[in-house]
Amino acid sequence: MYAVVKSGGKQYKVEEGQLLRLEKLAGDVGKSVKFDHVLMFADGEDIQIGQPVLDNVSVEGHIVEQGKAKKIIVFKYKKRKRYRRKKGHRQQYTAVLIDSIKTKAARVRKKTESEAEAKKPEAEKAEPKKVEAKKPEAKKTEVKEAKAKKPVTKKEEAKDVEAKKPEAKKVAPKKAEAKKAEPVKKVTKKAVAKETVAKKPEAKTEKPKEADKKVETKRAAPKKTETKKTAAKKSETKKADAKKEDKA
Repeated sequence: MYAVVKSGGKQYKVEEGQLLRLEKLAGDVGKSVKFDHVLMFADGEDIQIGQPVLDNVSVEGHIVEQGKAKKIIVFKYKKRKRYRRKKGHRQQYTAVLIDSIKTKAARVRKKTESEAEAKKPEAEKAEPKKVEAKKPEAKKTEVKEAKAKKPVTKKEEAKDVEAKKPEAKKVAPKKAEAKKAEPVKKVTKKAVAKETVAKKPEAKTEKPKEADKKVETKRAAPKKTETKKTAAKKSETKKADAKKEDKA
């Protein structure tokens, strides 16, 4: 059960036993407070919405504390104008404890009950009502049920056990059949060796390329020696021709 109340220009959702901080209300600590502006009331499926206010619902409470909130600093500043203003502010509040949320029907009931109690003679009020001790009926029913039940013999127990056993045996073979239907492939050493052999050639095919490059470079190098030999032969032939000319 809850209600929506308006106080200090704000709306609050209120329940019984709730502590609220409201804008400052006049009154000392312990003074009762009644909220007239009830905008909504809900009790389970019973929901009432005011247009704008509900007259048949009242919310009551009492003041617990009158205090001030934390300090807030208000600072004003205008650049190049030598204008600065600093001010502190502490907002005052009132803490209210909600005692009850009442509807008109509930109030009428309480009035009638109080009037009926007032009309009763003083002798009836003073004498407390005697409560007759009721005998427990549950024990009687338990005793009757125990008598109605017959004792179970050992033969009947053995029959029940035998009747339950075949069900467990039937379930076990199904599991065995499932295992047979799904044969597990065994991994042998030969299969592993084949897989490794199949993977190795890929690595070898990459290496020969580098080896071929090295061999080509080595083969290409001897060409320089051939060029040197041809140059040496030419120089020797030139020298021989020069000697022949000198002799001539």
